[in-house]
Amino acid sequence: MFFDHDIVQRIKVFGIFTLQFYKVMTGTMLTLFIPQACYTDNDRNQLRICSLTENYENTEVFHKTTFYWNGFSFFLFIMTYILELRREHWAIKYLDINNDIPDNALKEKIILEPDLDRVMDRLNKFYFRSLVVTSGVYCINVLLMIKIVISDYHSVSTLSCFFSFVLLVLMKLYNSLSVGHQSVKNDKMMSAFMNEFVSYNVLDSDYLEQKEKEKLLIDKPIQKGIIPEDIEIVPKKKNTSEKIERL
Repeated sequence: MFFDHDIVQRIKVFGIFTLQFYKVMTGTMLTLFIPQACYTDNDRNQLRICSLTENYENTEVFHKTTFYWNGFSFFLFIMTYILELRREHWAIKYLDINNDIPDNALKEKIILEPDLDRVMDRLNKFYFRSLVVTSGVYCINVLLMIKIVISDYHSVSTLSCFFSFVLLVLMKLYNSLSVGHQSVKNDKMMSAFMNEFVSYNVLDSDYLEQKEKEKLLIDKPIQKGIIPEDIEIVPKKKNTSEKIERL
């Protein structure tokens, strides 16, 4: 069965978006998903991991404030994803991918379509600016959570979950910021979801240079009385049997 190329691209984008959305949800709502310490009933010395319900119903002022900031950060990510999906939908509809021509070839062709050029510039700028704001809010989100991680520390799982969730979101922000910055700076439309694999198709220049040097060294005749600097002369050892005969 033949599927339209645009439909295949949209399916890929939706699948990657679903995975990233779960990653961002757990990485922003840290007050809910990070293991925190709770006391066992009638025993203030025995700790256990709080449930999601207990994390949500925690009425401590700083915890509640951080929870609301988590929600605000998550909301900004949703808005950014809406812009990202809208931008990706526009690119799939009006643009295409051709590996036989350079990536910067679009700049010369889209000038001939002023309406498309104007919309592309607007989408790229909105997308990049929303990422900058979202990144700033998320950094504050992480700083607020550090205090909760210290005060409500339960075990190593608290730290491992915190760092894992934060690193996954930071990787997403870094990749998206790189895409947005390059798209605005170089006036092109880079995909925020579809990444192509790299194929090595030439020999490394350093390897070829080293091989050429070795070839020249082998082919170059050694002149009488002249020893190349990179050749080490090992003094010849006398045969022990010759010494015995002489004695």
